[in-house]
Amino acid sequence: MAERKMKMRTRMQEGAVEVQVLITHPMETGLRTDKNTKQKIPPHFIQKVTLELNNKVVAVMDVGTGISEDPLLGFRIKNAKQGDKLKVFWSDNQGESGALEEAVDIS
Repeated sequence: MAERKMKMRTRMQEGAVEVQVLITHPMETGLRTDKNTKQKIPPHFIQKVTLELNNKVVAVMDVGTGISEDPLLGFRIKNAKQGDKLKVFWSDNQGESGALEEAVDIS
């Protein structure tokens, strides 16, 4: 199981805090064939992403195979402010998961 990196960025945008999360993940659909072995590449994709603000769930997203490799996901939160605690969790179809926690920084 490879270590999946995550990055988060926050900024003020149109009166709300915009959160962008980059997740390093292959996002394989199961439809591609390996050019060398001619075997199907097994599906490996993120299924669920959860966003928490100050330990309260504010968004849950069901994800599937229609998202590109290393997805960049964006959210806008109206009630967030400088220093609030953001957490992003994800899990995939092969049992891998990841999480990232950072403070809102709109300075």
